[in-house]
Amino acid sequence: MGALLLGTGLLYLWDLAKTGWANDFYAMAAQAGTWSWKALFFGSLDPGNVVTVDKPPFSLWIMGLSGRLFGFSSWSLLIPNALAGVASVGLLYLAVRRLSGPGAGLLAGAGLALTPVAALMFRYDNPDAFLVLLLVAGAYCVVRAIDHGSTAWLLLAGVAIGFGFLDKMLQAFLVLPAFVLAYAVAAPTSVGKRVWQLGAAAGAVLVSAGWWIAVVALWPAADRPYISGSTDNTVLELAFGYNGLGRIFGEGRGGGGGATFTPPAGVELPAGGRGFGGGGFGGETGLTRLFGGEFGGEASWLLPAAVIGLVAGLWFTRRAPRTDRTRAALLLWGGWLVVTALVFSYMSGIIHPYYTVALAPGIAATLGISARELWRGRANFTARAVLAVMLAVTAVWGFVLLARTPDWQPWVRYTLLALSAAAVFALLFGADRLRRLGPVVAVLGLCGALLGTTAFTLATAA
Repeated sequence: MGALLLGTGLLYLWDLAKTGWANDFYAMAAQAGTWSWKALFFGSLDPGNVVTVDKPPFSLWIMGLSGRLFGFSSWSLLIPNALAGVASVGLLYLAVRRLSGPGAGLLAGAGLALTPVAALMFRYDNPDAFLVLLLVAGAYCVVRAIDHGSTAWLLLAGVAIGFGFLDKMLQAFLVLPAFVLAYAVAAPTSVGKRVWQLGAAAGAVLVSAGWWIAVVALWPAADRPYISGSTDNTVLELAFGYNGLGRIFGEGRGGGGGATFTPPAGVELPAGGRGFGGGGFGGETGLTRLFGGEFGGEASWLLPAAVIGLVAGLWFTRRAPRTDRTRAALLLWGGWLVVTALVFSYMSGIIHPYYTVALAPGIAATLGISARELWRGRANFTARAVLAVMLAVTAVWGFVLLARTPDWQPWVRYTLLALSAAAVFALLFGADRLRRLGPVVAVLGLCGALLGTTAFTLATAA
């Protein structure tokens, strides 16, 4: 874990100052918070408290306090976001390890750290970095709650999601179906206790999210900044309008600051990557959205394998006891993946490709858990075959993504194909040697699976 966190820290912190002020929209608001406590509390865009940004202020609180403590600069603005990335990777490792072992935890942590959109957003000042941290923290608390049927840990999960709402509103709630399903199915307590525990956790969400909304609502409107993005100067209208149903059904109005994916130097993104299409900034709606344009290069490298692994894992654990830890982990992280991916795929309103950073933990964890379980059962040909399919699909999809920028490091796509082909051959036809050469095959497979996403991640951070 130490090496994982050290590598992640180097990746997200190296030459961070070159990002400058990153998103000027949020940088202005963070700076305003260093001049005015009132601006900090409300998330004002200006120290005169005329208007807020179009998001709640959690991330601005962190960046504003950093600026007050260390002086406002590019470093004090961006380092908190980079550290949020390191913490997210660490918490993901701990959460996955607790139910599925250290190998799965390491693969999950590496998968998150080496997702290109993570290297972008954890080096930026948009609220997405802290959203991911809060969601992963919530998932960790749910895992701890599942372990012993703990009410306290479930309440802490609710608090984390509530503060996630104060960071990016309803997007924080996309993980709730997975959290509820995993606990309701796998917690080692009676049905009645599980029901009231989940009800108490819902109350924790409402309290931790609602206190700031209540303060803003009770504060005289003439004495505070206007709530940007709302039509009636209220947080609730912002949450359920512009930042809620407007995003889902296409009724949004304009937008605040965005972030732009930086492709490898000298490479143009494929045509349509920045198009408006039928979905705000995200192109046409549908299941293919996450694989096209900028979406594909930012977050989809491991997505096909994670989906295959989720289906296989749930099939292999279908007869396991109710409290089976592997199935609980798959329900938690796989549910996160499925719900978030479907919402992002079919949103008709404003959506930016960088939103997919919230999908990355679900992909990485699901892949890590399923790959570890299949590798443990490699004596069974079916398990080996599923692993081989996951690896082959990842290699082919990585080749396709890299081929979209054919002049950039062409050796990468051919190398990942060669490594993956060797591992697939060994899995399918080398059963008698797997016991002796298992570590070699595992290394070949991991290198083949992660080479493409690693190359693009390093290029994004460079």
